[in-house]
Amino acid sequence: MNIRMTKNTYKKTALVIIIMGTIAVFRIFLLDRYLSLDYIKESQQGFAVLYSEHRIAVIAAYMLIYIFVTGLSLPGATVMTLAGGALFGLWVGAIVISFASTLGATLACLISRFLLRDWVQSKFGDKLSEINQGIEKEGLFYLFTLRLIPAFPFFVINLLMGLTKMPIFTFYWISQIGMFPATLVYVNAGKELAKIDSLSGILSPPLIISFVILGLFPIAAKKAVAFYKSGRGGL
Repeated sequence: MNIRMTKNTYKKTALVIIIMGTIAVFRIFLLDRYLSLDYIKESQQGFAVLYSEHRIAVIAAYMLIYIFVTGLSLPGATVMTLAGGALFGLWVGAIVISFASTLGATLACLISRFLLRDWVQSKFGDKLSEINQGIEKEGLFYLFTLRLIPAFPFFVINLLMGLTKMPIFTFYWISQIGMFPATLVYVNAGKELAKIDSLSGILSPPLIISFVILGLFPIAAKKAVAFYKSGRGGL
């Protein structure tokens, strides 16, 4: 039994070292510059040509990178979402990003639960009691609310949920549903951003409408949740 525990400890330690090493390499070599809006915009034509020639391969590569970024809680998910809208269009982009972001979030939750529990506890433990209280009071609807109108950044929600007793599959499907509306809004904004080829394009009605929706979405979602809670309380 001790030998088995030692082997498991070695495996866990090795995985933690690999994860931390990967994050360190990402930051030391400034790889986040490839996830900047400027780089994506500069490379837009090249990506479009590549996508037209190798659609499945590009979608698969994009999803793997997205899962990697969100799974390790690296910066760049928002830019990748906008880029996905520009590259894939609204509906293909929304579906691809919805699954990639949810799988990445679930991976981050698993890493937190089984590998980085102590680190997450020390880093974000002060917020854990609030989440536990929310789950105890509102059940699964609390996670859905956090996904729709996050009180904390998404990566913090992913990590903290790993410290709760919520089943992983439950975390997955609620996140899949709860994050989809915001994904749709961001992908649409990215689709419109891709059409800008001059300063006049900044004032195009579709782009203005997209950013109005982007700004109003959190307010509308908050009102919808409040309305639902008030109705439920009256039953």
